[in-house]
Amino acid sequence: MTSAQVGKTHDGTGAVGGDAPEEGYERGLNSRQVQMIAIGGAIGVGLFLGAGANIAKAGPSIILMYALAGVIIFFIMRALGELLLYRPVSGSFAEYSREFLGPFFGYFTGWTYWLMWVVTGMAELTAAAMYIHYWWPEIPQWVSALVFLVVLFGANLISVKLFGEIEFWFSMVKVTAIIGMIVIGLGVVTFGFSAAGDTASVSNLWAFDGIFPNGVGSSLMTLQGVMFAYLAVELVGVTAGESENPEKTLPKAINTLPWRIALFYVGALTVILCVVKWTEFAPGVSPFVEAFAQIGIPAGAAIVNFVVLTAALSSCNSGMYSTGRMLRTLADNGEAPKVFSRLSSTKTPAFGIFVSVLFMGIGVVLNYTVPEKAFGYVTSVATAAGIWTWLMILVSHVLYRRAVVAGRLPASSFPAPGGSVCSWIAIVFLLFVTGMIAYDADARICLYVMAGWTAALAVGWFVLKSRNPEVTRREASLEKTG
Repeated sequence: MTSAQVGKTHDGTGAVGGDAPEEGYERGLNSRQVQMIAIGGAIGVGLFLGAGANIAKAGPSIILMYALAGVIIFFIMRALGELLLYRPVSGSFAEYSREFLGPFFGYFTGWTYWLMWVVTGMAELTAAAMYIHYWWPEIPQWVSALVFLVVLFGANLISVKLFGEIEFWFSMVKVTAIIGMIVIGLGVVTFGFSAAGDTASVSNLWAFDGIFPNGVGSSLMTLQGVMFAYLAVELVGVTAGESENPEKTLPKAINTLPWRIALFYVGALTVILCVVKWTEFAPGVSPFVEAFAQIGIPAGAAIVNFVVLTAALSSCNSGMYSTGRMLRTLADNGEAPKVFSRLSSTKTPAFGIFVSVLFMGIGVVLNYTVPEKAFGYVTSVATAAGIWTWLMILVSHVLYRRAVVAGRLPASSFPAPGGSVCSWIAIVFLLFVTGMIAYDADARICLYVMAGWTAALAVGWFVLKSRNPEVTRREASLEKTG
């Protein structure tokens, strides 16, 4: 669908054909909860666990990689913010892709975002099970993963208010812990107390083979893992249909992103690498837990392990929330079985959540069969699916801006700085990261998975068109208006 088509198909109500997908939802997420969901979305297992492997590959330069990726994420979120204030709907990514690129792209983006969260849920369950090993190493990973899956599923069925409250406190724990880590770390570096005091120094950032100890190429290869750490920041867009006052809460949540990235990623990693030299970190070990262990604070490592456990559960909880909403958006557009469009008595898409949880259960199977490789497999697939989602946000934003400039659509009250320029920069960056994934022999398996996923969705689309006249009619209408 071209930008010219946008103005011709938009009906003036904010929906493109049919009822607004958010119809029937309870606007039960207040400003406090949306703000903390946005903050929590920037803090996940990619930072708490994945950063260990990234530090081992890139050394201190990992700080620059997180900062660079953070700038790109801000570009993506401001593009999303402009679209959200133009038309705040639940399942926003699929809806914008459908409006500006056509029905197939809306269908593909919705299902791919669903895949991203299902796979991310697997990663979070795997990480949570690994954290349980800190206290009870005799418990099999799959058992812990299964227990967490069932408990979070139950919580998501009750109400969106409960989801918001759980996320609020999960995020509060994460934020408090990172701020505490930064304060304690700065104290160790400045005053030299604790067991790590003698070796803690700002010079640790360059004293051990420099800032790029393994070369610039090795640092760039970590970008795929770094981008995984930022998955979920776009979750604030999914909350648009259930926010009490999206015109006020969404811009505020998005505008706080730069300081969140600066504090929770760049700031925390800088302090950690000053306290503990980068050569001490290894894949599969949280750098936060390692830092507290070396500082020697009684029970400090156990406390941080609890925090990173809540971070994993928080992200999995968010995954269940978003997958159910995305399936309902697809069902409302005739691109998924109608049963997914039904809401329970508590106004939650219960059946969609149930089916998503069943697929997340594959993560339990992986933890039973290949516990040592499960995390790496699922994070690479989640990153590839996330990159597609971000690309669709950016391309939709570029087309929307063209329509606004041409006078075919109203301007958003929250325009992205730089217009389309920053979106083009982010598009090029994401394509570069995709190239890095293709170059990495260990990570490129996710591209094979995505190729199979694309083929399956393409077949599904043709079957859908043959069985659903509404989909064919909508696509023909768009071609005619072009």
